[in-house]
Order: sequence, then structure tokens, then C-alpha cells
Amino acid sequence: MLRRARLILPLLALPALIGCHGGSAAPPPLSPAALAAVGARPGAPREALARAIDELFGDTEAGETQALLVLHGGELVAERYRPGISHETRLPGGGLSQCVTTALVGLLVADGRLRMDLGAPVPAWQRPGDPRGEITLRQLLQMRSGLRHVESASPPHGADTVRMLYLDGRDDMAAYAEAQPLEAEPGRQWRYSTATGVILADLAARALSDSRDPAVRRRLVADYLRTRLLEPLGMRSAMAEFDPAGTMLGGSAIHATARDWARLGEFLRNGGSVRGAQVVPREWIRFMATPGPRNPAYGAGLWRNRRGADGLPAMVPGRGLGDVVACKGVDGQAVMVVPSADLTVARLGHTAPEGAEALRQRLAAIVTLYAGD
Repeated sequence: MLRRARLILPLLALPALIGCHGGSAAPPPLSPAALAAVGARPGAPREALARAIDELFGDTEAGETQALLVLHGGELVAERYRPGISHETRLPGGGLSQCVTTALVGLLVADGRLRMDLGAPVPAWQRPGDPRGEITLRQLLQMRSGLRHVESASPPHGADTVRMLYLDGRDDMAAYAEAQPLEAEPGRQWRYSTATGVILADLAARALSDSRDPAVRRRLVADYLRTRLLEPLGMRSAMAEFDPAGTMLGGSAIHATARDWARLGEFLRNGGSVRGAQVVPREWIRFMATPGPRNPAYGAGLWRNRRGADGLPAMVPGRGLGDVVACKGVDGQAVMVVPSADLTVARLGHTAPEGAEALRQRLAAIVTLYAGD
């Protein structure tokens, strides 16, 4: 009888053992480095935030994350870098540059140097009968100029972006971008365009001087950008590239540290002000965040948390976070701002197009720790 009991007791214990080791097993412990990246009081569950950041850095499908910063209530509560990168490393902004260029244009509009709803003052468009003369600054800012543009292609050299930046347009990028014909009536069609950032930068240079001397154009735009925008924001590491004709690469080539990219997010979260000083008119920041008439997911330099006209999903789908806005780059650079949650998240790195969905999910997991249902 005793022997029989010894055989039966282990069998009776099997259901309990199975329940303990089933699908609800505890996740592996976090490394000290993962926990060290998150402050003591981050405004969200500390371990959950550290795990979400750790999973972002470890997800190869989401690409290579070089830097991730979280600011809550204006305080830096989490900061992590991949090996070889630090808080002093300038990182390429890619499409984040469009946000900077749009803010720059806002200052020129506020100064009365540019006008929103008149034909954009591009000399090549002013010839009698040229329909491009109807393109307004507002339409350029909202990516609905109607100009023909291929953002990406296979092979890559078939894209206007590549041709402008590296091939036949590289010596005078604005001339290349402004020479494109219309493929749609101005205002009627939305199409994202790195070249539009170059056109806007050219208009900024023309608003500051009639000179066509590349050195003069470069100096005037760089000085205006630095004194009126970058220094007031505290973005002292920021550096813009210029082409040989003296035009800033306003759609793709502004570089800054991750902390300075996060400062751009805080500036947007605070409606264009820094420590109570209004740097860019609040109405302009509101314009940047307001969806344009041809794409509910894009304003002017800023993306909204909505399904786009191009079919791309919302940044944080199904969460009802209507106030999420972001500067975004084609390589997965992102500065996400959630004003209702006092939140800014900055991610710098490289993500291939096929990894965009994985990256979106990883960033959404971080945001929803602060602004979830």
C-alpha cells in the first residue's frame, strides 16, 4: 500500500506543476544596464519601462536603435544608447529635419518675409503661363504642391530623392527640385517629398538675401537658424548640411545629439515656447500639428496619430490618443510628443522599410505606459 501511494502522489502533483510552468512563466530578469537606463521615478512602472526599452534595443527586426530618451513632465526619466554612441554623439535626423525647416519658415512668416497663400517666390515658376506659379507656401508645407516626385524606388537611382542628393542634382539641389513639372493641380494631391524641404530652405535663403553667392546664402541661413531657433531651444549641437549652391538640405540633413532632438520635442510639446519664452508663435505650432486637407495623418512637418492617405497605420493604433504628434525620418528616427501625458520620446537609429511595423509596435509600447487606455 505504501509503495502504491508513492507512485500516485507524483501523478497528483502534475497539474500543479504544469500550471506553474505553463504560458504564464515570469519574464527573464532585466540586466543591471537595462534598469540603470531608467530613473527612480519615471512616471510609469519602472521595470515595465526598462523592459520595453530593452526589448526595443534587442529587436533586430525593428532595426538598430542607437539612442532612446524619455522625458516626462519636462524631466529626463530614461536614456539609453547602443555601444559606441553617447549623449555627445551627433546623430542624423533624416526626416526630423523637416520639422526644423518648417519651424524656420514659421519664423520668416512671422517676420513678414514670406507669405502663406501667395505663389511661392521661386523664379523658375514665375514665367508667364507656368502653372507652377500657383503653388503656395502653404501647399509646399503640407506636401501638396503637385510637383512630380518619386521619394523611393528600386533600383534606388530611379528615385528623385537619390538623384537630387547624390547624382545629377547634387550641385544645386533646389534647382533640381524646382525644375520638376506638375503631375497634379497644386493643392489636390498629397505626396511626401524630401525635395520639398530643399525648396523651403531655398525660399528661406531668398527671403534673407537676393544674393546667389553660395557662401552668403549659407552664412545667412545658418546664422538665422542658429540665433532664432536652435540656440533658444538649447539645440547647440545641431548642424545643418548645405549643398554647393548654398542651399540647406532642409528635408534630410540636420544632425544633433539625441538630447537635442528631444529638446525639439519638448519645444513642440510646449507650443513653441522654451522656459516660458515664446520662440515660434503658438499659432504656427498649431498649424504644424493640424492635418492638411489631403492627408489626415500629416500637418506641416509633423505627423498625426491617424491612418494616413498612403495607407500607413496610426503611430499608436486603437488607443484614442488623438494628440500624439511626431517628427519622423525614413530610417526610423522619431520624436514623439503626447501633450496630454506630458511626454516626449526620442528614438534615433536605422530601420529598414520592412522593419517599420516592428518599430512602430515597440515605440507604441513605451508611449502607452504613460498614455494607455
